[in-house]
Amino acid sequence: MLPRSVDAVVIGSGPNGLVSAIALADAGWDVLVLEAAETFGGAVRSTESDGWISDRFSSNYPLGVASPVLRALELEKHGLQWAYAPLPLVHLLDEEGGSVAIHPDPEDTAKSIGADHPGDGETWLRLYQQYVEIREPLLQALLTTWPPIVPGIKLARKLGSVGELLRFARFMAMPMHRMGQELFEGQRGPALIAGNSLHADAPLSGAVSGTMGWLLVMLAQDVGYPVAAGGSSALSGALVRRAGRAGALLVSGTPVSAIEVSSGRVTGVRTATGETVVVNRAVVADTSAPMLYQQLLPSATIPAGLRRDLDERFQWDHPTVKVNFRLSGPIPWRSAEARSSGVVHLAGTADDLVHLSADLDTGRLPSQPFLLIGQTTKSDPSRSPAGTEAVWAYSHLPRGIVDDESAAKQAHRMERAIERYAPGFTELIIDRDVQRPSDLESADPSLGLGAVGGGTMQLQQQLVFRPTIGLGSPRTFVSGLYLGSSAIHPGGGVHGACGHLAARTALRDASLLGPLTRTLPTAALRHLQR
Repeated sequence: MLPRSVDAVVIGSGPNGLVSAIALADAGWDVLVLEAAETFGGAVRSTESDGWISDRFSSNYPLGVASPVLRALELEKHGLQWAYAPLPLVHLLDEEGGSVAIHPDPEDTAKSIGADHPGDGETWLRLYQQYVEIREPLLQALLTTWPPIVPGIKLARKLGSVGELLRFARFMAMPMHRMGQELFEGQRGPALIAGNSLHADAPLSGAVSGTMGWLLVMLAQDVGYPVAAGGSSALSGALVRRAGRAGALLVSGTPVSAIEVSSGRVTGVRTATGETVVVNRAVVADTSAPMLYQQLLPSATIPAGLRRDLDERFQWDHPTVKVNFRLSGPIPWRSAEARSSGVVHLAGTADDLVHLSADLDTGRLPSQPFLLIGQTTKSDPSRSPAGTEAVWAYSHLPRGIVDDESAAKQAHRMERAIERYAPGFTELIIDRDVQRPSDLESADPSLGLGAVGGGTMQLQQQLVFRPTIGLGSPRTFVSGLYLGSSAIHPGGGVHGACGHLAARTALRDASLLGPLTRTLPTAALRHLQR
């Protein structure tokens, strides 16, 4: 039986929801987490069967290691262990075995990037050194506060002058394709950035796509591409234990059917079984934006502008097709580097990926799909029986193409693509499990249409435009209700930042300064969305 009233309810137990619960409980609030599924973790979950461990959604966590939010929780004290492959990342350039790799030592990475153009290796070292110098204020600005005024000032001081600040701002705004052309003479450096840019869904010739690729390659060099030892549920489990230690009550198998509102303020939540929990201070929704506004809130309360923006302008990221393989042995890549890497991009050159990105944006199913491949046994031998390999691969479909037939066709193309780069691969397959967009959404309703990022990461749906035109904060038009999922800034990725920002905002609004911090922003938000 649920408690009759609490200070705060967190809807959903993904990493953002759990981070919110921890922050609120640490502050002394009485917190209830309600999870619709039977297990906690949202899209950070794994399953185990017959000695095989399969990460069902996300798998590699460079942001999880680097995030100041998650680092502050000291999850290693709650059972989390990170596992690493000998090489973090390899990008396959051609079917003959050409590749470029991130190595643990930046000097070795420079040699790989500069194999054809030695000057590109020197560029890499300069690029990485600049990242190291600005890393802490940059990550603080991206992940810990909104708007990022104090970290932004620290970042500006690190850069040293107004001129350098403006150059860095231009650099961060560049399309991936232009960034690669400006930085490197050869194909290897641009290919690395392009492959990492495609982890998100920004067109590679579109603004800020370079930022996404640059940040992920820097993180690959800095912290690697680790997995959680024992499966991604180990990361969720550590967060659950940390939340329990803080005093939060977590209840699974309890879907929330409605959020109750009175006089413009949140008053409670109602579960699918008809139970009502009175909320004294806040509700944090670790859900998609459409789920919050179109399903959980009373329809009559939704401002007309917000309703129109969600119906006509909100855009999901690309649908995902994921294939989980059980293999009798390691993938026989032609690239020697790929045989020891935790993550492999089956991709081609940056130019190849620009064409592929254009196919996705114009509704064409690419004949040669981009594959992001996780060789999890390489990182964590506990993932499969001795001598075998647990491997997953995912690729994207164009928006609007989410039918099972297209997903099956894409899965077949993915398998054939690996065979071309690693002849003999198909003979190693013991079993395969295809997760189509419909499967992903049915397993986690927040993954609308099989999208895993909470909405497109393109510029028109970032910052004050995320998830729709607003203030870029977790606040909603309902006082005491906060959106704390990847639907808000800074967006997708397992970093906990969205949940952290939601909890931080709720705590500030409930403080003695609350009337000052919440009244004007809430009124402005209602004005923008009316």
